[in-house]
Amino acid sequence: MTHGRIVESDFRPHPLLRNAHAQTVVPTLLRPLPTLTLDVERWELDDGDFVDLGWFARPQPGQPLAVLVHGLTGGFESKYLRGTARQLMQRGWAGLILQLRGAGDTPNRLARNYHQGDTADLRALLGRLRAQYPDAMVANIGWSLGGNITLKAAAEGGADHPADLVVAVSVPFQLEPCAERLREGVSRVYQRRLLGDLKAMAQRKAAHVRLPADVDLTSAMNAADFFAFDDAWTAPLNGFEDALDYYRRCECGPLLQAIEKPCLIVHSQDDPFMRPQIIPTAQELAPQVELELSRYGGHVGFVARTPAGALDYWLERRISSWLSSRL
Repeated sequence: MTHGRIVESDFRPHPLLRNAHAQTVVPTLLRPLPTLTLDVERWELDDGDFVDLGWFARPQPGQPLAVLVHGLTGGFESKYLRGTARQLMQRGWAGLILQLRGAGDTPNRLARNYHQGDTADLRALLGRLRAQYPDAMVANIGWSLGGNITLKAAAEGGADHPADLVVAVSVPFQLEPCAERLREGVSRVYQRRLLGDLKAMAQRKAAHVRLPADVDLTSAMNAADFFAFDDAWTAPLNGFEDALDYYRRCECGPLLQAIEKPCLIVHSQDDPFMRPQIIPTAQELAPQVELELSRYGGHVGFVARTPAGALDYWLERRISSWLSSRL
């Protein structure tokens, strides 16, 4: 086979949560924060900056190891990360949450910040873990922005990618259409909330770090959509010409044929952050890639119902099941 596979997911939504927005909002707003103890390590980077690693279990010899990467404005408190970590621990995995550069409560030291194409720190971390635990099966899991970073890193690494297994969820395969979608209809609610968090992060950074001359903090604070914010802030902060240059150089969609490690992508056709047209075809996927498509699920949702009628966070079980089946 010269290309990947697209398969129909067996996910069945909770009967009261068939709406894309309900699937997206319920896990974020109504779910209690899953209990998880993290041993936080501040990892000093070669360029003088740092990222924080939240270990939920340190690996024993021969134990599989997972690296979890959050979405935009996420971090150690993201419920989908904590829930997945708990599922993985129940199946015997060790692992950590990578809190991307600038994502924590403490601003990072350099002007640059994490963004959709920022694979360098992830690849360095995976390389470190591969050297430190040479006999471990290493998996990399990313959600949304973290999924884009995860897939892009896997494509860049090819056969030499340090992770043995790759999983990505609710991935913005093409960034410009996603930015367009988020300024339409009800999706503007998500844009407003995300931009509010990003603007707060930008203000904290501006108070601690000398910004490049072409960063326009005032315009970033006044931005009404992602195009304007990324034009004024994300692009110049990270060395891109403008928002469109940033989107085109950082989206993972055109790179999926270069992935050479076993890879599962879970995606919903009703994701309110994106257009269905951005979903790749089988011909655009490498032979090692399986794209599992669901009609329902929203954005990082996939909430089903248990036999007893409770909310069932199906996605977390699916990820841990797929990874464990590859051991």
